[in-house]
Formats: sequence, structure tokens, C-alpha cells
Amino acid sequence: MKIRLPHAPYIANKIAIDILNCGFVTMFKGLEPVVKVAEDLIVEDIKKETALEERVIEILDQNEDEMEFQRVDRRNMFWLIKKKLAREFGVILSYEDRYNEVAHKILETCWKQGLIEYNVSENRIKNVVYMAIEAYVEHFQEIENEVADKIANYKRKLVPGSEEYDLIFEKLYEEELRRRGMLS
Repeated sequence: MKIRLPHAPYIANKIAIDILNCGFVTMFKGLEPVVKVAEDLIVEDIKKETALEERVIEILDQNEDEMEFQRVDRRNMFWLIKKKLAREFGVILSYEDRYNEVAHKILETCWKQGLIEYNVSENRIKNVVYMAIEAYVEHFQEIENEVADKIANYKRKLVPGSEEYDLIFEKLYEEELRRRGMLS
């Protein structure tokens, strides 16, 4: 599943919490620096994919008339072009491979910056990071639905997209993440 920018801080926080709780990693400077590294690398990855998709849309828009004439499905063409340009933009399209690569970068950066130390195999720690990403991605839609249901049951009806709705949604979302141990 595709990770969106608003989720980056939550995923980064889950990664840091899981590293702290795994029992075989020592954090020298606390959670926050690890959260920052993880968030920066996740955001960088998301922005690379966004740039790729913007370029694909640009190409599709430039060739709109030809595509209409040939009756080419825009969505299929989007994926074909995205696959073709992915390597050029440094984007891994398989989410499993992509999360694995991001997990490796997070681990390597944290270790090189002296934020963490471990005396087990690198792969074992990388799996902790990878599983944190996977767990978040697996549960975020479920969490969003629960929060939306809570808001729907408010006595006072809130308009989705309004500033008040967004603030309450974010507050309830963070509470639910805390309840599940995904946010400190």
C-alpha cells in the first residue's frame, strides 16, 4: 500500500518505539533523533514517488490527443509509463522491496550518526524497522475508519474537510495510535 505524506511522522514514531522496545538495540540520544531520521527518509522516498507520478501525468497530458485517437486507457498507460521511468527516479515499485530498502536506510543512517548500537545481526534490526512500517500500513485504514465512526457519533455534526473536523480527526487519530502503542 502506498504511504502518504501525512503518515510519515506516525510511521517514524512507530519505528522508533519498536526499535526501543525490541530489547537488543541501545539508543544513545533517545527517541526523537531516531524519529527524525526515519521521518526524513520516509518523506524523501514519498517525494521521489510523487515527482515520478507528476512526470507521468505530464507525459500523459502531452499525449492526450494521441491517446484518445488510439483509445488508450489512461490508467493502464499511467502504470506503463511509471514502470518505465521508475528506475530513472530511483523509485522501487514493489512495496515490499521498497519498505525493505527504506528500513535499511533508516538503520544505516541511525547507526552512522551514532544514534543506536546493537550486537545482533543487522538483518534482525532491519526486520524490526520493516515490520513497524508493515504494521502501520496494515492498520492505518482500520484506524482511520474507527476515528471517522467516532466523529460520526458526535452529538454535534462536523463537516468533513472543515478545519474543526480535521483537528478533531487528528486528535482522535493520535489517541488511537497511542492506544495501540504506535505513538509515544
